[in-house]
Amino acid sequence: MPCPYTHNGITDRGAGLPRNSSAWKKWPLWYVLITTIIQCAIGQAGRLIAASAVLYYLFAEFLGLELPIYVYGLLLGVVSVAIILGGRYAALELVTKILAGVLVVSTLAVYLVEPAPLSSMGHFFIIETPQGSWLIIAAFLGLLPTGIDVSLQASEWGKAKKVGTGKIRPTLVALGLARTFDPFTSKKEDLAIDPSGLPPHARAYCRRWFSIGLLDFRLGHVVSFVLACLFLFLAAVWMYPSPVEGRAVMGEIATIFTASVGPWMMIVFLIGAFAATFSTAFNYFDGWPRVVGACCRNLFKPTARLQGIARADLTPAHRRAWYSEYNIYRMTMLFSLVAAVAIIAGIPRPVWLVLVASALAFFIAPVVFFLNLHYCFTVIPKEDKAFYPSAFATWFGWISLVVFTFLSALLILARVFRVELFG
Repeated sequence: MPCPYTHNGITDRGAGLPRNSSAWKKWPLWYVLITTIIQCAIGQAGRLIAASAVLYYLFAEFLGLELPIYVYGLLLGVVSVAIILGGRYAALELVTKILAGVLVVSTLAVYLVEPAPLSSMGHFFIIETPQGSWLIIAAFLGLLPTGIDVSLQASEWGKAKKVGTGKIRPTLVALGLARTFDPFTSKKEDLAIDPSGLPPHARAYCRRWFSIGLLDFRLGHVVSFVLACLFLFLAAVWMYPSPVEGRAVMGEIATIFTASVGPWMMIVFLIGAFAATFSTAFNYFDGWPRVVGACCRNLFKPTARLQGIARADLTPAHRRAWYSEYNIYRMTMLFSLVAAVAIIAGIPRPVWLVLVASALAFFIAPVVFFLNLHYCFTVIPKEDKAFYPSAFATWFGWISLVVFTFLSALLILARVFRVELFG
């Protein structure tokens, strides 16, 4: 996320290296750029095929129309890209939030009607890793409530929203209360803002937006944890031992609702499931290309001179030059669409692709985790108790980084190099 006082995202902070640093020395940016391009293809395929699986089951079950799953992926991808580039997604965002709420409410309702028996709760705490379960473990750690790599996207979305410090920093620079940041000449210290020099109303404004972000973050974790537990409990009761695989995977998952409440719950589940999966794929079509554009504007001076994606920031030069951040953003989005659909066509296995896409986050997550911590401790002034991490947050953050990096290494050894250290 953007620092509460810098307004700059992680990619900008990664550019805050010693003066006159060459582009090749900015290894965090290069690493993020390469892994994000990979995510644009494989990661997006995993998100897109999940939404496609919902449509595949819906049309196959109710209309008898069994088109290849990649056709639905192509349809959803084209619609997403067209809406994003057309700038008409505010209404769709509202509708998907409402429908995702339907999924939450329906899941809670089903669990309350037919909860998992208390006698089975003891099995929830059994620690066991059967053969091939590392990929599932990775999916849980990498996706709940979302992958750590999404903080890169959130940084760019936070800047684009232009609220909080993102709204007032240009004014602070003009008043001499903050320094101008140039990714090619500035130092890391130029990112910071001295809180003692801010007017009281500016501090209060920033603090309110920071509190809103924390509330949203914490609520997302709690809701995701509760939903994941409920799905596990319900699946153990109503699905086991049915295999969760194949293109009709949504039908298998929907048995949780149809077997416990009745067939009429099928359509409620499918509406909510489609909203949740489609909104994820939709957001990633926008988020990852933004990160690629952000990396390029901090690596290459021609792109930095033509930075900006918002329509209000565009000039004829932005639209004409292929290396502008706007055109890099658009080209990456089209690459993501073509690559994701091609992967779905070649590997039409929804469950496997979703798990692989989730596990991919582990190649970038430890680096992003470290950069988040590092810049929180080195950019935010220690005297600012409202924003500087507390002692508990400091210790918990570094210990979590060590544990998370260790688990990531185990996963990569198991899944990439086939080295099973724990069976």
